[in-house]
Amino acid sequence: MADDDEKERLREAKKVTKQQAFYMKRALDAHKTEDAMKAAATMLGELRTSLLGPRNYYDLYIEVTQELRHLEEFFQAEQANGRKMLELYELVQCAGNVLPRLYLLLTVGSVYIASKEAPSKDILKDMVEMCRGVQHPMRGLFLRNYLSQTSKDKLPDAGSEYEGAGGSTAEAVAFVISNFTEMNKLWVRMQHGGGNRDRERREKERRELRDLVGKNLLVLTQLEGMTLDLYKGTVMPRVLEQVINCKDDIAQPYLLDALIQVFPDEFHVQTLDAFLEACPLLKPTVKIGNVLASLMERL
Repeated sequence: MADDDEKERLREAKKVTKQQAFYMKRALDAHKTEDAMKAAATMLGELRTSLLGPRNYYDLYIEVTQELRHLEEFFQAEQANGRKMLELYELVQCAGNVLPRLYLLLTVGSVYIASKEAPSKDILKDMVEMCRGVQHPMRGLFLRNYLSQTSKDKLPDAGSEYEGAGGSTAEAVAFVISNFTEMNKLWVRMQHGGGNRDRERREKERRELRDLVGKNLLVLTQLEGMTLDLYKGTVMPRVLEQVINCKDDIAQPYLLDALIQVFPDEFHVQTLDAFLEACPLLKPTVKIGNVLASLMERL
């Protein structure tokens, strides 16, 4: 699509977003929950487009998710007034289209976790599984990015208010790695749509979106309960497994470099053998020298 056409499409989508956000806020002020949900679902329907490239889609995504904060604040107020979040969690699942339905589910899900009506690990597991309903690569990536953003301060990490009955750091790690794995699969799948002619465009688009996948590794490093044993026994093997199995020229060097950059030196020193054993298993086209240079520089 030509740039001008895409900009026009973005303008139209933002116009609908503003209009539906206005209707949503008006319904929230009147405490008409179902009307607000309908307007929010129509607004979220704009994210179902396939006519925007990554940058313009990101622009639209930011605008739509900022408007969703008003809905989240409403859910928080309802919860404070004694409304059961399970009721709202089930109500949002009546939305017609799968993408709007899942954005609404994740929005109420974050308030549901904060309410502690159910263990955080159970709600997180449900949400990460539900997101499998969107298999379109770019839409799925942004949806899962929203899941990561809305849940990162509600993980059952060591010392957090969600630890104990809500779960443990090991369960927080399992959730983040599950989301990371699915995001990487979607990201790699972008490479295989369309013919050879579009290959350069697809590679450019994928490079623009890589940080969405890498952010998951950053979330893992920020966990208070992240220990060397947990990294050595769970995180590194799972990440390396995903890197090797994806057999992708862009993903393999990027994810290994991200792993090197975000985790502490001490972790790399203690797991150097495992890292070096993984290198020959990469695609022959991957420049292993660059990856190793990055690791040596870090150490």
